[in-house]
Amino acid sequence: MKLNPRLRAALGWLGVAAFWLGVWAVAACAVDLELLLPSPIRVVQRLGELVVTADFWRATLASFGRVALGALAALALGSLMAVGGALCPPLRRLMLPLLAIIKATPVASFILLALVWLERGILPAFMAALIVLPVVWGNLDAGIAAIDPALHELARAYHLPALRHLRRIYIPAVMPHFVSACRASLGMAWKAGIAAEVLCTPPVSMGRYLYETKLYLETTDLFAWTLTVILLSVGIEYVFMTVLEKATKKRRADHD
Repeated sequence: MKLNPRLRAALGWLGVAAFWLGVWAVAACAVDLELLLPSPIRVVQRLGELVVTADFWRATLASFGRVALGALAALALGSLMAVGGALCPPLRRLMLPLLAIIKATPVASFILLALVWLERGILPAFMAALIVLPVVWGNLDAGIAAIDPALHELARAYHLPALRHLRRIYIPAVMPHFVSACRASLGMAWKAGIAAEVLCTPPVSMGRYLYETKLYLETTDLFAWTLTVILLSVGIEYVFMTVLEKATKKRRADHD
C-alpha cells in the first residue's frame, strides 16, 4: 500500500520527534531532578495548566502582536527599499553598508542599545523588524536584479503601462524571492522579539514570564514557556507560508 507523500513526510517527522522526546525522557530519568531537567510529561502537564489561565493568553497575544507588527513593518519597508534601490542605484549603494552592519551585529547588542533609545513596549517590535528587514531587502533586491533586461525592452517596445509592467514582469519574478525571505525570516523575527522581551520585560509578555522562571528557578515553567514559543513559531510560519503559497498559486493560475 502506497502512502500519500504528505502522510509519509508527516510520519517521518513524527518519528524524529518521538526519537528526541525519548532522548529527553531518558536524560530526565538519569538526572532525576526536576530543578535541572523536568521530564517531557511534566512539562506538557504544566503547559496544560498554563493554557487554561487568562494570563497565558494575554501574554501570548501581546507578544504575538508586537512581533507581527515588527515583521509586517519590515516586510513593507524592505520591499520599498528594494524597489527604491532598483530605481535609484546611488540610493542602493548608500543603503548597502547599513544593511551589512545590521546583518553582522549580534542581536543582543542591538537589544542593549535599543533599551537606551526606546520604550520597552516598543523594543520587541523593533527587534523583530530589524531581523526581518535585511532578509527581505536582500532577497527582493536579488530578485529584481535577476529579471532579464530583454523583458523590460519588450515592455517598452509594446508601451506596456507601468501597472501592467509591474504585474506581468516584476511581481512574477520577485514573488519566489519574497516567499523565500518570509520563510527565512519569520522564525527569526519571533525568536528575536521574545529575546527582546526577556531583557526589557514588558508587563504583559511571554518574555516576562520566561525571565521570572529563571529568576525563581522554576525550570518546569521555563520549559513549558519555551515549548509554547517553539510551537507558536512553527505554527505561525506554517500558516503564513501556506496562505502565501496558495495566494501565489492562485495568482499564477489566474495569470495563465
